[in-house]
Amino acid sequence: MKLEAFTVDNIPLIKKGDDLAEIISNNIELDDGDIAVIASTIVAKSEGQVFKLEDINPSENAVRIANKNRFNPAFVQAVLNRSRECLVESPIMLVETYNGNVCINAGIDDSNIEKGFILDLPENPDESAELIGSRLKELTGKQLGVIITDTNGRAFKTGQTGVAVGVYQLPAIKNWRGETDLYGHALEITEEAVADEIAGTANLLMGEGDGGNPVIIVRGMNILTEEKRTVKEMHRPDDEDIIKKGLRCLNQSNS
Repeated sequence: MKLEAFTVDNIPLIKKGDDLAEIISNNIELDDGDIAVIASTIVAKSEGQVFKLEDINPSENAVRIANKNRFNPAFVQAVLNRSRECLVESPIMLVETYNGNVCINAGIDDSNIEKGFILDLPENPDESAELIGSRLKELTGKQLGVIITDTNGRAFKTGQTGVAVGVYQLPAIKNWRGETDLYGHALEITEEAVADEIAGTANLLMGEGDGGNPVIIVRGMNILTEEKRTVKEMHRPDDEDIIKKGLRCLNQSNS
């Protein structure tokens, strides 16, 4: 087996309406089976997912949370507007977004964007991945996968890593149940988060700051599928998520 990962160079500063698939295909020769791993920042910019805090009127709840954290109340309201549930209010805001992703500040960010603006995550990253993937196939004639990534922290560990927030034509989870290990024992619960693993690999090359590379091609995985797949395969059901249950109990005891 052989796995390759390399940057797509000469990606310009992205603006609303830009055709990311065309930009990618113009700057790299793609092969069947390639996976285009794309930073959510440029997907969001191409979709116009930017806003100004000055346009947001904070609620009493947002002001309350802002006072606890010394945050801008408008920023807190922006996070709440994009959240199905706030799991932790202070000293950070850990929320579940309407798309089901659990992250800090609903994934909104003021880096890699013009001064005075805030950048959202794509509204529907799976749909965004499908649109880009379909367009890439139209332009290249190749069978390709797409992963849209963001950077997330990890519970119990310091540092961020790349994670998948949207997928197209590849599984988010590889189920090993029913297979056997080296000693012939049946695997009963092993599920591999392959989309996150690919996202983390790509993040090594993406970098941060002004030297970033927002598009990485991963070659050699041989995991593409024509089945409809979604990143939500990785979202643990509420009734099985003991961490969420614990946080909710903590919130109730503090209220």
